[in-house]
Amino acid sequence: MFLQPSVVSDAPLMRITVSTIGALCLAFALSAPGSAHEVPDPAIRHNARDGVVRLYGAGGPDTAFKKVAEVFTKETGIAVEVTGGPEPTWSRKAQADADILWGTAEEDITALLETYKDFSWNDVMPIYIRPTVIAVKKGNPNGIRGFADLLKDGIRIVVTEGAGIANTSGTGTWEDVAGRAGKLDDVKRFRKNIVGFGKGSGPSYTMFVDKNADAWITWPDWPITHADQADLVALSDDREIWRDVNVVLASDADPQARRFIDFLVSDRGAAIMKTEGWTR
Repeated sequence: MFLQPSVVSDAPLMRITVSTIGALCLAFALSAPGSAHEVPDPAIRHNARDGVVRLYGAGGPDTAFKKVAEVFTKETGIAVEVTGGPEPTWSRKAQADADILWGTAEEDITALLETYKDFSWNDVMPIYIRPTVIAVKKGNPNGIRGFADLLKDGIRIVVTEGAGIANTSGTGTWEDVAGRAGKLDDVKRFRKNIVGFGKGSGPSYTMFVDKNADAWITWPDWPITHADQADLVALSDDREIWRDVNVVLASDADPQARRFIDFLVSDRGAAIMKTEGWTR
């Protein structure tokens, strides 16, 4: 007798409360920091036509792109500016003036295009590809030769995971490598040796050094460009995971941007990219 009036009288209020909470939760989800991609700023108007070819994307490919850009600029006189690193460090500038975005994996570029509306998914061009590798301490003191060595007791491994916060090509690669043979025990034993999850390749590298880790599942360009701290150990064919690097032009890109991409994917560009582990 006591409960029935309360249920009846509170029902309309409950509907309003649930609806309001739902709307508030949605608004928070859209505006909260720490999402896997940056929220576009409606106040920024994109205008890439400034005579400079500007590229933006995650760290990794930027070092090779800069080598290609240096040769291209020397031969053509066309200025190219390559900006790489965590997306929050360049997002607002890219929303204003990017000619080209690059993605370090298909998942990466898909997330980027949630923010940069002057670029189309249909225009994305995969241009190079690379495999997962093991980065080990300089000199490889543990004698790591392949995946099986990562399952030994006491091996300290760093992996890269976006954790729903950072947009990174490394997300899930360690699990793909560990689970490639379809053996759950491989994943369990590998996971037991993980000492750190880096939210991006840059943080993972820092963690690899600071935690004095023995191994890091990453891409070839990182040990190649940090040869003072790491050596590269290739994974066997039955453990490798491959992901591409891709580029996409803005709808209002400088005409010179297309010329740069053509040079980037030429045989000469490919030879430069190969020095950092990129193949096609």
